[in-house]
Amino acid sequence: MRSFYCLLIGLMLSSFGVSAQNSKPVMEFSSKVHDFGTFKEEAGKQVYSFEFINKSTTPIIIKNVRSSCGCTSPSWSKAPVAPGSKGFVKATYDPKNRPGPFNKSITITANTNPAISILRIKGTVTARVKTVQDSFPRLMSGLRMTNNHLPFTKVTNNEIKTAELEVYNDTDSAMTVGFRRIPAHLNIKLVPETIAPKTRAKIVAVYDASKKHDWGFVTDYLDILVNGKFAPRNRLTISANITEDFAKLSDKELENAPVLELEEKVFNFGELTQGEKTEHTFIMKNTGKSDLLIRKTKASCGCTAISPASKIIKAGESTELKVVFNSRGKRGRQNKRVTIITNAPKTSSIDLRVMGNVVMPK
Repeated sequence: MRSFYCLLIGLMLSSFGVSAQNSKPVMEFSSKVHDFGTFKEEAGKQVYSFEFINKSTTPIIIKNVRSSCGCTSPSWSKAPVAPGSKGFVKATYDPKNRPGPFNKSITITANTNPAISILRIKGTVTARVKTVQDSFPRLMSGLRMTNNHLPFTKVTNNEIKTAELEVYNDTDSAMTVGFRRIPAHLNIKLVPETIAPKTRAKIVAVYDASKKHDWGFVTDYLDILVNGKFAPRNRLTISANITEDFAKLSDKELENAPVLELEEKVFNFGELTQGEKTEHTFIMKNTGKSDLLIRKTKASCGCTAISPASKIIKAGESTELKVVFNSRGKRGRQNKRVTIITNAPKTSSIDLRVMGNVVMPK
């Protein structure tokens, strides 16, 4: 008898659960997939509205709608959709700079059964023909450039390296391009020397790292003179990462080379009140067999000062590297980098971290 009552209660609870589940509204779409077909990129944003009917006796409330990428912007019925009424979820796809096929999902969360519904939009974008402005977006007094930055990336300390930057004369007259504030380690010119109207040319730069006398990531700023005239914003940035050339070292020289080791690479100062300073000393040790030379120390911001006790560390010896962080003008989480460049083949460049939180005075 007892088992009969247990079975009866179980059936009642199960029936109640099914009834509760069935009481949730149903969102009925005529289609959950829309194909935009093939269209041109210059056609701009494509919009489609998925319509649904509330096939139940209670209102549908859409809690959230999210898309699978930022290229798709959804909007939807914000007010409750009454029984028998229609609602919508609208999808807008932006094809700008997105040529080719796409297939994106839109996830709906609502008080429905099921709670999550997924829609899809798809299609193919035909890439637009690039204009001169697209290819050369940077404009300087009629001279168009792909970029105003010419990177040489990695350059060894005794290397001479060449890099080029394409430019375009977007005027109706012939143009000359010159440069001002050219450092001794750079040789730079326009090829050809005069650019005919509506034609392309190249800026050709030759970088002699042996004349730079520096290490790590370095930059130079040159003024660009269009037709001999100076304009304050017409500037070219040239960068390089100068590293030591260890390729020519023999096996014996590599065996006897210096080795840099640090007891720690991160200093967490915890919490500082804005305006306070904190300092920390990193211990640098040479575990190699010859002198360790500290070529350069550089912080990622002017708020961090670096003072090595010595720039030459004998084999088996150590030195201190004091780092001072000034929180003046800073707020919130801080993560500053200190780069050490040495003559150690295995540890020619090492990054240290100074981190913590700066709070405002009470």
